[in-house]
Amino acid sequence: MTTGTPTPGKSTGPAARGPARPMLLGIAAAAGFAATFVLNRSMSVQGGSWMWSACLRFLFMLGPLVLLVALRGGLRPVLRSLGSRPGLWLLWSTVGFGLFYAPLTWAADAGPGWLTAAAWQLTIVAGMGIGAASGQGLPRRTLAVSALIVAGVMLTQVPHAGDTGPAAALRVVLPVLVAAVAYPLGNRRLIGVDGLDGVQRTLAMTIGSLPLWLLTAAAAGAVAGAPPAAQVAQCLVVALLSGVVATTLFFRATDRARGDSAAMGAVEATQAAEVPFALLAEVLLLGAAAPDPVGWTGLALVLAGLTAHALQPRRPAPPGTPPGPGGPGDPGDPGGGTVWPGRRPAAVGAP
Repeated sequence: MTTGTPTPGKSTGPAARGPARPMLLGIAAAAGFAATFVLNRSMSVQGGSWMWSACLRFLFMLGPLVLLVALRGGLRPVLRSLGSRPGLWLLWSTVGFGLFYAPLTWAADAGPGWLTAAAWQLTIVAGMGIGAASGQGLPRRTLAVSALIVAGVMLTQVPHAGDTGPAAALRVVLPVLVAAVAYPLGNRRLIGVDGLDGVQRTLAMTIGSLPLWLLTAAAAGAVAGAPPAAQVAQCLVVALLSGVVATTLFFRATDRARGDSAAMGAVEATQAAEVPFALLAEVLLLGAAAPDPVGWTGLALVLAGLTAHALQPRRPAPPGTPPGPGGPGDPGDPGGGTVWPGRRPAAVGAP
């Protein structure tokens, strides 16, 4: 007679079926995230204001996110948290979303999207640095792999600097560096607040950053006038494809891999696919020049470093640590959740 009792030592959760399905979801999410870099560059090349590119994305995200959270029955906790902690949400949403996306769109004026995508991978290193500064430790192996990513990013900038000068290369790297620090910093400050999950937190942060985006829209209107129809359409695509669809796919992938460190590592490694996806799309759709051998070497180092981070062994969380928001395995944790010493944060899903 079958009792339904699990076989000892055998996992029965979603991850027990292997990492293939979560990896496919992760790769699909990476393709959606890559659209951000490509379309931001496209809007820049067409003469669109970076300020409109920044604010319209989040203004367009608001409606679909409200609908998504409401359908999941999670809207009331979001509104309750915003009402009880308005200053907290305003400050860290402005940091996590505002100081993240505004510099990222500004960088699109200075270089191709794949270059920005490669530089964006510094957010993995920045997140670990923030964790180390918080007393969470930084193992030597982690530091070495992070140095590999930094070296790869620097190599990708060498051909660009040779063609346009060091100032143009810095025009890409410096704003992306600001974004790479602001995104995990803002997210980590809000992880686990009032028990909100990842999608709820994304909505709350979108609402919390609205004052900045409304001010940005006013400034864009005064400086550049109304946005052209093509830019509005592309911002809508970015909002839906990257801000809603890709983010949801990534959350689902990490949720399916929860409890299986190998599967979770495989999912995290898929986010390195943002760089080749962005490169391929720009070459095919925008006629961008492919990297030279030095650039390809840099891209290879970035991908190798991200993969090495994803495959590092994890230490179990301390006994009694609950799963879910703010704890290990939170599927909606773009900033890494609670990071214990020796346990690397989950890969940042995207821009």
